[in-house]
Amino acid sequence: MVSKNQSVDAIADAVLAGHRKFGENCVQEGTEKITHFRKHHVDLEWHFIGPIQSNKTRQISEHFDWVHSIDRSKVARRLSEQRPVVMPPLQVLIQINTSGENSKSGAKFDEVKALADNIDQLPNIRLRGLMCIPQPATNYNNRLASFAPISILFKAMQATRPRFDTLSIGMSDDMDAAIVAGSTMVRIGRAIFGVRNYNKNKV
Repeated sequence: MVSKNQSVDAIADAVLAGHRKFGENCVQEGTEKITHFRKHHVDLEWHFIGPIQSNKTRQISEHFDWVHSIDRSKVARRLSEQRPVVMPPLQVLIQINTSGENSKSGAKFDEVKALADNIDQLPNIRLRGLMCIPQPATNYNNRLASFAPISILFKAMQATRPRFDTLSIGMSDDMDAAIVAGSTMVRIGRAIFGVRNYNKNKV
């Protein structure tokens, strides 16, 4: 469940309804929410789903359980080095730029194997799979086609990586196609919370 830009009251309602996994894309907002909820809900799982700036890796490594958006070795190395030894390994995904746009975050397809090999050498993070945010598509068939390349790569990498079990694709508008394409984790926000009110207090 994507909880970015949602108030703590809205998240608390989701917790009462049984949700336990939440996604944030702003480091400061996310860490404030995690600090707030961990006073009473130690069973919640927090996922960082936004672009990663090198100067934010310490906060991410010290607070989040998962990171979906690793796209370069430098960031992976910093997350591993800064992960507190008292915490379990940080679970991570490689983000892939499936559209090839320079303006979008993510590793290129031909960079993924080398990046995965580098991550496998780091002691305090665990590579679990892949993530992408494809270009918006206008219909189901186009959405399904946009997920095909990463789905094929994911299955190929699974064959040699026993812990490779997570394909994070699909959001509110395209989750139906993503699930058919093999998604094991969809990032749903608006379909649950409704349209975001960016002006309301969060914490």
